[in-house]
This record gives sequence, C-alpha cells and structure tokens, in this order.
Amino acid sequence: MAVAAVTTKPLDPTLHAPFPPMQPFAAPHPKKRLPAGRPREWYVAHNRRLKAMRLTIALLDSGVYQPSSASNRRIRRAAERLGMHRPSDLTCRMVRTLIRYGR
Repeated sequence: MAVAAVTTKPLDPTLHAPFPPMQPFAAPHPKKRLPAGRPREWYVAHNRRLKAMRLTIALLDSGVYQPSSASNRRIRRAAERLGMHRPSDLTCRMVRTLIRYGR
C-alpha cells in the first residue's frame, strides 16, 4: 500500500511565542490642572471618581470582571501596584459599581 508523503512548511515561530511580560500599570494621560473657583467638595468628589476609574480599568485589565470578585483587599492591592494612596471603603464601593456597569 502506497503512502503519500506530505510536506509542509514549518510554522511561523512568532505566532507561538509566549506573551511578553505585562508592564506595570501606568497613567496613560498626563494630569491637568483642575478649574479654580469650585467648592472643595467638588474637588474631593472629582478626584475620588478619577481614582475609582483608574482602579476599575486596572482591575478589568487584570481579569476581574465581576463586582463580587473585587474585594476591598484586591482593590487596595491594585492601588498599591499603581502607586496610589489606599482607597477608602466608599472608593472601593464606587469601583465595584463601575465594574458592574462597565461590562
């Protein structure tokens, strides 16, 4: 019984190379000055929302897609990796809300 010989080109090695290591989280945009003349509460709320958004993006990038898996401990570890101050309980709650509606 005759067997046909099959010749194929070798696979492209770049297609099967392992993924490069992930870079540490970094802020993609430079910070801008906030507008003057607003009440202090506005600045506090604005900065809290920005922090929650950065933390949410970092968690989504790391594979956390469910609010139930985003514990305060996990959110605070992400903040450490980003070089942020420790987020409050309210900020952690905001992060979970953003994850819930960001899917």
